[in-house]
Order: sequence, then C-alpha cells, then structure tokens
Amino acid sequence: MKNQFSREYVYAVLQALFVTVLWSSSWVIIKFGLDELPPLYFAGLRYLVGSLLLLTLVFINSSHRNSLKNQGRRWWILLFVYGLVFITFTQGGQFLALSLLPAITVSFLLNLTPFVVILFSLFFLQEFPSRFEIFFFLIALIGILYYFYPFQFELFSISGLLVGLGLVVVNALSSIIGRGINRGNSLHPLLITAISMSFGSILLLVFAFSFESIPSISLKSFIMILWLGVVNTALAFTLWNNAMRKIRAMDISIINGTMFPQIVFLSMVFLEEMPLMNEWIGLVILLISTFTLQFNRAKTSGKENSRTNISR
Repeated sequence: MKNQFSREYVYAVLQALFVTVLWSSSWVIIKFGLDELPPLYFAGLRYLVGSLLLLTLVFINSSHRNSLKNQGRRWWILLFVYGLVFITFTQGGQFLALSLLPAITVSFLLNLTPFVVILFSLFFLQEFPSRFEIFFFLIALIGILYYFYPFQFELFSISGLLVGLGLVVVNALSSIIGRGINRGNSLHPLLITAISMSFGSILLLVFAFSFESIPSISLKSFIMILWLGVVNTALAFTLWNNAMRKIRAMDISIINGTMFPQIVFLSMVFLEEMPLMNEWIGLVILLISTFTLQFNRAKTSGKENSRTNISR
C-alpha cells in the first residue's frame, strides 16, 4: 500500500472526487431530461450509450477479450442477473423515482441502503450487526422520522414513495451481488461493468418499449443522453475504477459520503428544492449516521467494495 499522502494517492483521491461531482450532477440533468423523456427510455438510452463505449474499451484490449473467452456459462448468467438488478431495476428505478419525487427525497431514501444491507445480511447470511451498527441504525430511524414529520404524506407522491422504497431494496441487493462478484473474481472491473451494463441497458429498453410510448428526442434531450452516457457513465466509471486501485477502503467511504450533500446542494441551486427545517434535521441526522456506519465498516474490514455506488 502506497503512502496515503504520496502524489499518486492524492491524485487518485482527487480523481475519485471529480467522479462524485459528475455522478451528483447526473441527478440534476436527469430531472431536466424527464421533462421530455419517459424515465425508462431515458435510463435505457443513457446506459446503452455508456455500455457501448465501455465494450469498445474491452474489445480493443486483447487481454480483456481473452478473459471473456475463458468465462463459463455460470459467469455470464451471474453478470446477467447483476445487470438486471443493478442497471435495470436500480438505475431504472432511480429515473422512475426522480420522475415522481424531488431529487433530495430520492437521495435521502437511497442513503438508507447501508442499513437495508445490514438487515439482508442478518436474515440471509446470519451476519449479526454489532451494537455500534444497531445504535446508528436507530439514529437513522430518528432521521427518517424528522424528515417526514409531521407525516403529511399527501405532500409526496405515494407511488413515488413506494418506488423509492423499492429502489432502496434493489439497490441493497445490487450492492450485495456486486460485492460478491468483485471479491470472488480476479477479472478487471471494466469487464464486469461493461458486460453487466450492456445486459441491464438492453433490458431497460425492452421494458421501455413495453410500458412507455416512443418519445421524440429533441436536440436538448440528445445532448443530455450523450453527456450522461459518455461523460457521467463511460468516462466516470473508467476513472473510478482506476482511482479505486490506489485508494484505501476507509478513504473511499469518505469520498462516497460527499455525494449526499453534493446532491442536496445541486438540487437547491438548479432545481430550487429547498428543504424545510424538519427535513434539514432529518438530512443531517441520516448523513451523519450513514457516513459513520460506512466509515466504520470500511475501517474495520478493509474490504468494503468500492465499485458499487448508490447514486450514479
């Protein structure tokens, strides 16, 4: 492990921070794009463009091509399932939720993912949370109560809240599947990302054709799709995977934690979403509890998966 203060390490951290800015800005771009594009088409086209570029990087590299040839049927099925959960359901669900709810609310709900992962680990893996994790789980619940107090749910889209809660569940599942794939396989993460994203984007477009009318794509929408696919997806994933080779797990937890306040800030500036006092309290409580939990888990295990992010 290189010294964390070396020039190379600092450059990797700055690179990862730049990626979080790109991913945070995606939320604002998506909200604007949803004025013209149906959510599933929008998501499918974004990730199709991104996956095509990533596949190009894979196939121009002979070692990557050879690695793909050596994979068995089980690996391809696993990548198909991962693409279905992480891209089709999670990313498609994010676009759908953003079409129904404010960006800050969707980001708030998604930041509950680490706690859902703990619950899944308890019931399916018999991995019991520590007292420390239980404490911050309860703190997070207090943040939820503050955010929605005085529980006037008529101010929110009920269907949007249901989609948001479902999004938290599938995001937690994708996190668990992604960790298993990346930890149990020595393949370059670019291969895993490109293949799973290709499967997921195609499935997204299949659902879009089935449930949404075919939209007319204006120049503005075309530029948004191209930007999200090329810059915020293909370029960002490539930079992220490169930076993660050099950054410690505990440091990546800090970098991941910056996305939540970034999304809140960008939503306030560009979308004019101004949280009320009770929402501010809930946001701060959840931010502190989520960040503390993720940082502690990364610090103690040193194996926190750094390639799965909740809000790209």
